[in-house]
Formats: sequence, structure tokens, C-alpha cells
Amino acid sequence: MLKYDIPGLGEINIENIVFDYNGTIAEDGELIEGVGELLLELKNYCNVYILTADTYGTVREKCRQLGIVVKTFPVEKASDYKKEMVINLGAEKTICIGNGFNDIEMFKTARLSIAVISREGCSGKLLAHADVVVHSIKDAVDILLNANRLKATLRE
Repeated sequence: MLKYDIPGLGEINIENIVFDYNGTIAEDGELIEGVGELLLELKNYCNVYILTADTYGTVREKCRQLGIVVKTFPVEKASDYKKEMVINLGAEKTICIGNGFNDIEMFKTARLSIAVISREGCSGKLLAHADVVVHSIKDAVDILLNANRLKATLRE
């Protein structure tokens, strides 16, 4: 479990981290270099999930060695599937990390959300629903593993 005590927000206990795949932890269907190691590090603290419509059809192959739960779903209504997953996991104990328009509903539902602006871009509309915005997936994981960074960003 990851625990944060953030002035103005109080104590936050996180059991689950949900990642979008393409544009967040992968580019053009390929895991970004070093991301596998980051996800394995997070597995020491939380349950890690990857949710995706799997645009390139590569997610299961690319993530097999990580031992992480991968959930795929049809492209249509992707945002509904992602939101439902967060609710089923327990929204109050879940952090979401993504970059796309179809991540908005899970961002609105989860306890905390991090938008990643990387080489594939980020939906401008998603930014309005993010608690934190970073420019790389490495930065997103680093901020989760360093409670003081998250505290400095989110405190009132």
C-alpha cells in the first residue's frame, strides 16, 4: 500500500494503480524503455493494472513477463470500461495514470489521477480532470514513490 498525508486532502491510502497503455506506458504499441522495471517496482507496494483497447494488439505480448493484470475491451465505450474497472477496484483506494480522452471518466472516479504528456500527446480535455500532470511515465512513477513530491504538488 502507498500512503500519503497531504495537507488539505488528508490521509490517502492507495492499493491499486491503473495505467492506460498506448501513449502512457507505451508508444506505438511498444512499452517505453524502462517502464517494465518501474511497474515491477510499483508491484512491491500496490496492485498494478493495465487497461486498454489495445489499438496495436500488442499489450499482452509486451506485458506478459511483468505478471501484471491486463484488461482489454472494445474500442467503443472504452471510457465506460475504464471507469467501471476503477469502481470495481475501489475508487477511493485507486490512482489512475493516462493520457487520452477515454481516460476522463476514470480520472473523475479515482482518488487521484495523473496525466502524462509524452510523445503521443495528451488530451487537452483530460488535463482538466487530472490531479497531477507530468511529462513522462517515469516522472509519474517517481512522484508516486516519493511522498514528499506528491505532497508538495497537491497540498493546499
